[in-house]
Amino acid sequence: MAQLWGGRFTKETDKLVYQFNASISFDKRLFEQDIEGSIAHVVMLEKQGILTCEEKDAIVKGLTSIRKDVEEGNLTIADQYEDVHSFVEANLIDRIGDAGKKLHTGRSRNDQVALDMKLYVRAEVLNVSENLKELLATLLSIMENHLTTYMPGFTHLQKAQPTTLAHHMGAYFEMFKRDVLRLQDIYKRMNYCPLGAGAFAGTTYPLDRAYTASLMGFEGPTLNSMDSVADRDYVIEFLAALSTIMMHLSRFSEEIIIWNSNEYRFVEIDDGFSTGSSIMPQKKNPDIAELVRGKTGRVYGALMSILTTMKGIPLAYNKDMQEDKEVTFDAIETVKKCLVLFDGMLSTMKFNRNIMEESAMKGFTNATDAADYLVNKGVPFRDAHGIIGQLVLYCIKKNCSIDELSIEELKAISPVFDVDVYDVISLKTCVEKRLTIGAPGQDAMEEVIKINKRFLEQLHA
Repeated sequence: MAQLWGGRFTKETDKLVYQFNASISFDKRLFEQDIEGSIAHVVMLEKQGILTCEEKDAIVKGLTSIRKDVEEGNLTIADQYEDVHSFVEANLIDRIGDAGKKLHTGRSRNDQVALDMKLYVRAEVLNVSENLKELLATLLSIMENHLTTYMPGFTHLQKAQPTTLAHHMGAYFEMFKRDVLRLQDIYKRMNYCPLGAGAFAGTTYPLDRAYTASLMGFEGPTLNSMDSVADRDYVIEFLAALSTIMMHLSRFSEEIIIWNSNEYRFVEIDDGFSTGSSIMPQKKNPDIAELVRGKTGRVYGALMSILTTMKGIPLAYNKDMQEDKEVTFDAIETVKKCLVLFDGMLSTMKFNRNIMEESAMKGFTNATDAADYLVNKGVPFRDAHGIIGQLVLYCIKKNCSIDELSIEELKAISPVFDVDVYDVISLKTCVEKRLTIGAPGQDAMEEVIKINKRFLEQLHA
């Protein structure tokens, strides 16, 4: 058993206790971050005169060789070590001798693991942001190509008013845009370096924490050594942001599942992102959308797990905090896979424009505009509302849309109707006259698309 703390103990740790305590099976994922942090640490130690230049060079060379051997498959991070930190240090000492024993000078595993986790999460914040940028680009492309693809808008899952596919996709663009901005905020707030906090009370060595922080791209050092090792707020914030991303993906998936049904047929999912049935040959199932919807609970679970773990922990570090890793690693991988697959499904999906438009017509989504038409002719709104209600009932009995009624049929319900009503209640007119910013009218949507293009350009700048 490779341990870093045996001096105080007179007998071996019970094997089951050791296995229960060990974290190497999952924290080996932090190997790159552990090497990066260790190199920055020894470079700072040499700058401060705590290590000689020769010792620093030997340690850096040893750490670099360990990283190279692991990357090339010549060295395996084995479970015989308690954690990734002991793996690195033990192998370093094997390679360079006593100089390797000085790596841990002025450092505790507490601030070391805090650093490793923060470096890992910081990198993954950027990775998830990149996945979101790809999805935003796909959404923007759909918006540009479907400014006049008319469809019903819904409230309560009931057809309400006509809109366009561009407008509908734009709602999701706003959701995922907020997700990107949330990740940017998290990155800024978490970007302070805990290394040098020691176990929780700093160290007597003359460390230059600001220099160490600068070597790894941090804004500066954390300002309280107890909080430095006890803080997992950034993990909670990230998991909360990931949960919100999954909530948005799940809502989107739910709509795609509905739209893909035979009753709607608004979309056709590409064969590459669908599966069939083992018994029913006609089936084409929206499995990606369903799995994304299902995996949302998995990410929520990770957030609840770390919140529950952290709620009763006194200052400073406690072993409970080791539970932050597995759930976070799993949530990150889940979200990244969901984003990539969902984007692939969305970018290859076909939208059935004619069916969408027909659904808007048959759903009386222009009923509000028909009522407004009567109001503009001098009919009180409450009376107009009642007249259009009668009109809709008549259409339901006749199984037709308002547009399909003759002028004689319209006048039979209200003599105020005239032939100009057909232009007023056409889907095109209903949509295009809504021109306030954020509305589905083409001019308004084109302005929003320009704004969204600039947003994406700034993200890539």
